[in-house]
Amino acid sequence: MIKAYILPLFFLLPCLRTEIHAAVSLPKIFSDHMVLQRNQSLPVWGWAAPKEKIRIELKGKSWETRADKEGKWMVRLDPQKDGGPYELIVQGKNLIKISDIYIGEVWICSGQSNMEMPIEGWGKISNFKQEIEAADFPQIRQFLVTKAVSTKPEKEIAGGEWKPCSPATAGDFTAVGYFFARELYRKLHVPIGLINSSWGGTMVETWISRGSFEKSDEFRDMITKMPMVDLAVLTREKTEAVQKKVIALQGSYEENANTANWKETDFDDHSWPHMKLPGQWEGQHLGLEDLDGLVWFRKFVNIEESDAGKPATLFLGKVDDSDDSYVNGTKVGEIKNKYNEPRVYQLSAGILKAGRNLIAVCVEDTGGEGGIFGEPEEMKLNIGDKTIPLNGDWLFRVEKIYAGGNNTGPNSFPTLLYNAMIHPLIPYAIKGAIWYQGETNAGRAFQYRRSFPLLINDWRNLWGEGDFPFYFVQLSSFDAAGGNSRAGSTWAELREAQGHTLQLPNTGMAVTTDIGDPKDIHPKDKQDVGKRLAIIALAKDYGQPVEFSGPAYLSMEKQGNKIILSFSHLGSGLVVKDKYGYAKGFEIAGNDHQFHWAKAYIDGQKLIVFSEEVPDPVAVHYGWADDAMEANLFNKEGFPASPFRTDDWKSVTQDKSYRIGD
Repeated sequence: MIKAYILPLFFLLPCLRTEIHAAVSLPKIFSDHMVLQRNQSLPVWGWAAPKEKIRIELKGKSWETRADKEGKWMVRLDPQKDGGPYELIVQGKNLIKISDIYIGEVWICSGQSNMEMPIEGWGKISNFKQEIEAADFPQIRQFLVTKAVSTKPEKEIAGGEWKPCSPATAGDFTAVGYFFARELYRKLHVPIGLINSSWGGTMVETWISRGSFEKSDEFRDMITKMPMVDLAVLTREKTEAVQKKVIALQGSYEENANTANWKETDFDDHSWPHMKLPGQWEGQHLGLEDLDGLVWFRKFVNIEESDAGKPATLFLGKVDDSDDSYVNGTKVGEIKNKYNEPRVYQLSAGILKAGRNLIAVCVEDTGGEGGIFGEPEEMKLNIGDKTIPLNGDWLFRVEKIYAGGNNTGPNSFPTLLYNAMIHPLIPYAIKGAIWYQGETNAGRAFQYRRSFPLLINDWRNLWGEGDFPFYFVQLSSFDAAGGNSRAGSTWAELREAQGHTLQLPNTGMAVTTDIGDPKDIHPKDKQDVGKRLAIIALAKDYGQPVEFSGPAYLSMEKQGNKIILSFSHLGSGLVVKDKYGYAKGFEIAGNDHQFHWAKAYIDGQKLIVFSEEVPDPVAVHYGWADDAMEANLFNKEGFPASPFRTDDWKSVTQDKSYRIGD
């Protein structure tokens, strides 16, 4: 499940005009509790009356400048050592004081839902209650950028504020970012600032500037065809289109329908259309691909006389995003905004009756996919030791369509999130960036070899701080579509594209295939993810002599019916995590391109791979699947080897490219 929450149109940023800056003002990123980057020049900028004189003070030093004719101004403060708390004073015709400032290390945290996923909130990472109780780190601070989209580069973000980490605030921190920061803080003992600019379900293209696309041979033609759109008009048009599809499906649609009786057994639902559950409505070819809103589901089940009146347990699988659930008109439960939490509701004695009983569920979807989903066996009604399956045919009806919902969002066009959520932050001084994104781009993974490096170079060029560190998380294990070597795997190809990106300077990749979840695109172990990113930074940026990567494929040598593999980042040596000592996840193929499971064993610093079914091998795959949990090659430092292939045979995504409107 990839989330892409869509904001109402009033969050779209208006263009700042000179006339509103009669008083000196600063961007929202400059506020109480902020963290400034140590040992680097510090840009401070804002707006004022044209030609107004501006004075800035920090730590007893002062700097002066004047606003230009448009009212813009900027000062670059001298590099500062870590410490705090301090006060920043900006003086023009008015006075601004920003308090409780610390100077330390500042990192951008960006990407899609696995970066956005908070410690508590909708994600509920492993041991989240204990983590929150222990989150007393006032010198770790997060600035959470308010979600917004824009068709042009904005001067200001929609909103946000700096918050010191405490048990009262930690639940809203990006989990990956928090564990990254916590590890750095424990090793460096300096303040850590996180600028969390992330949005679930988003593609890489929405985070890249138009100027970067225009300079790219790969994307120049695409961006020149991007229309100059009015998002308000576009949203209205798309909402109307969704309404037409809903009317065609269910016969009518009332904006404020009376739904009071939709949960009752005697309500006449004979005209309602049918849907197979579990399964999100976007994938059922019903014309609801762009629907966000409220949808009701109804299903009758027969209860025998011997079970009437007994207490029972209702299992509804998972609901994206929220539900209100009823049995025979009685509300039995609700869970709000927790789309990956199983719905299990206890029915008290007396609710079930002999004969026909109605289960009614009102589902609210606020963005991305929607509906009741999961495995068929997860939908059931248990009465004692008896189980009544609930998967299969359900009646449904759309109650409400959310205007501007999934119709106009961050993926509607390229550049939208760069314009609204990255550009306004530049040139705030940062140490580097951590990134967790790629799930949404898996369908065009081969092109990610160019789009992802394009983003990194884009941000570096625009920030003007050189090749600042950019560390990212390789896609974890998840059974997205049963992909493997025989059928092709878009997730394996996306991981490969991420690995190619390491050719850029000052990049690093945290491999996480061993800590994924085949059934959850949002694995709960964010502690190890953050720690692995932090170890990369500690080794590459902070001078700590530690191994920071698992084994990385270097080369192969053929010897008879065996292939000998060499690796970098051996650390203290290769190991396999298996009580029998077998390396798993390896496949081998001959010139027929047909892969067979292979035996593999460690021989010193090498790995030997062979299969009796392939007497003349030419290629090896390792962990080449959507779900790569079986792969078990590590170094002794505990870092997993990245999945790889030794061939360059045509991939399943090689001909897929981004087109506006996809």
